[in-house]
Amino acid sequence: MLDTINTALTTIDDFIWGLPLIIAILAVGLFMTFRLKGLQVTKFPLAVKELFSNERSGEDGEVSSFAALCTALSATIGTGNIVGVATAMVAGGPGALFWMWIAAIVGTVTKYSECLLAVKYRVVNEDGHILGGPFYYIENGMGHKWKWLAKIFAFFGVGVGLLGIGTFTQVNGITSAVGNFFDPNAQNVIHLLGRDYTLAVVISGLILTVCVGLVVIGGLKRIAKVSEIIVPFMAVIYIAISLLLLILNANKIPAAIVEIVSSAFGMRAAAGGALGAIIVAMQKGIARGIFSNEAGLGSAPIAAAAAQTKEPARQGLVTMTGTFIDTIVVCTMTGLSIVLTGSWNIGLEGVAVTTNAFQQGLPFAPQISAFLLMMCLVFFAFTTILGWDYYSERCLAYLSGSNKTALKIFRWLYIAAVFIGPYFTVSAVWVI
Repeated sequence: MLDTINTALTTIDDFIWGLPLIIAILAVGLFMTFRLKGLQVTKFPLAVKELFSNERSGEDGEVSSFAALCTALSATIGTGNIVGVATAMVAGGPGALFWMWIAAIVGTVTKYSECLLAVKYRVVNEDGHILGGPFYYIENGMGHKWKWLAKIFAFFGVGVGLLGIGTFTQVNGITSAVGNFFDPNAQNVIHLLGRDYTLAVVISGLILTVCVGLVVIGGLKRIAKVSEIIVPFMAVIYIAISLLLLILNANKIPAAIVEIVSSAFGMRAAAGGALGAIIVAMQKGIARGIFSNEAGLGSAPIAAAAAQTKEPARQGLVTMTGTFIDTIVVCTMTGLSIVLTGSWNIGLEGVAVTTNAFQQGLPFAPQISAFLLMMCLVFFAFTTILGWDYYSERCLAYLSGSNKTALKIFRWLYIAAVFIGPYFTVSAVWVI
């Protein structure tokens, strides 16, 4: 039964992430880059300056610009940076990382545009909450006759939060990492739903469910408060560990970059298979890149709309730095670590690929390296769960007219999805 479901999901996934969508994504990014005169490069220093500038406490909005960025980063810096990069490279080769870079470069200006629009067209509802995102700038910016499109976006936004990026992938990543660390040989198992699961997976899943429930029931301000503390801390720790690995293996980096670029253009494929290798690398790299940095996905604008600012362009600049941090910095470090240790091509999958890379590349005992990665993954994925709860709630608020009963029911459904997340297979979770 599971094999049948996986086959069906893979067929749908290959169709959705085929060449037409890849071309469309790149074309939109290139078009915006041309029209905005390479803003992601020319205005990047200004974006960094605005990121660290004094907060404008008297301006409209619910949270600071930095808190809005942290909420967005809490949703983007997650399993995509650790597990997503690994699964992309296992399926598409090292070249998938190159196409992640391309998706990030053109996606940065897309994220600037969508976050600018979110602030420009945001609204204040009856209870004083600031609401914004693609559904509002579609309806208010394109005109009321496009409200049907805004509703479709909001519907799928609820779905991707509840059944995709927000729950299953993150929870599965956390519990798999915990299980691999505490019980790698699966010695303590219980039988559930026709399969065996280690006690570490079951217990970590229960603890995670409780922690998520305690935070999401508190709403945006609690999510933003938790994100402001955890996101900078976890990003610095992960970058420091990855940087140490790369410094210790600096002599292998040039060869790794050559392998990434040559793989991206099918130069390592067998005769006649170059085009197929390029398409697979593009497909996996761009799909996982967008999963990771969410540029153009319409999620970050929902958080950006709540920022305390009267200048839409300012918030667009601040938020676009998230794409650079997520993909160009964090994903690149993960990808280089995997390539220079050769972990992508030894029959592993999911978090085991990155764990192996850290164990091979760091000067610590294998258990210590695995523990460090596990803790980073736990915090990364936990904040992503919180961020996507907020995103999908905003989508539901648009659909339901901010119906409080609907939002309460959704929160409990979200917690339930977190609860069942550990019991899916890794492959099914990532295809979903």
